[in-house]
Amino acid sequence: MVAGSPALLLLLSLGLCFTGAQGQGNTMAVSFLNRSMKHPKEGQWLALECHTYKTSWGVSWIRLDKDGNLHFIVYISKFSLTTFPGNKGASSQFEVSKQGSSYRLTVKNFRAQDQGIYFCIANINQVLHFSSGQRAFFPVTTTAAPTTLRAVTLTATTQSSQVTNKDISQHSPDPGRSKENMPNFCCKLVMWVNLACACLLLLTAITITTTHCQRPSSP
Repeated sequence: MVAGSPALLLLLSLGLCFTGAQGQGNTMAVSFLNRSMKHPKEGQWLALECHTYKTSWGVSWIRLDKDGNLHFIVYISKFSLTTFPGNKGASSQFEVSKQGSSYRLTVKNFRAQDQGIYFCIANINQVLHFSSGQRAFFPVTTTAAPTTLRAVTLTATTQSSQVTNKDISQHSPDPGRSKENMPNFCCKLVMWVNLACACLLLLTAITITTTHCQRPSSP
């Protein structure tokens, strides 16, 4: 197969230009032989069909890979004569056949390097016709987070939140309890103030009495 060939690019460009310039509809189309197929699977045989709605002398199969490189696969004539790259008559990876006005291409053991968009090209009445493309890529797979891991994470987060709230409740004063303790504190404060005043008066009385008793009596 030839990748990124300027000749193939020029050939495809000319085909598009000629078809568009003459205002002709799409006279060729490529599709999976199995109409229910959406994506090929690795290792399976993939069969594609090129429908030609006008008589042609043969078609060429071409693949456009995901990097934009063109790969020539095979040319098959209306007499079922095949030409593979290197002017070979057969291939270990591809098979091609003609069924009425349709040309079939079979990819043996479909691999990652066989992914791409498949086209067929034909020269009909001296006009180059370029078919619609058939995408052949593996299905895109998305990896979901394990359910067990998410459950463990959620549980750990919940427990951490509960512990934090408990710690805050233990260290934070209760507003209701503070209001209940306020009158008791005031009462105790008044009681201690009164007790201190009584002690002070008692101490003053004792001092005066002692001073008076120690004064000498007059003759």
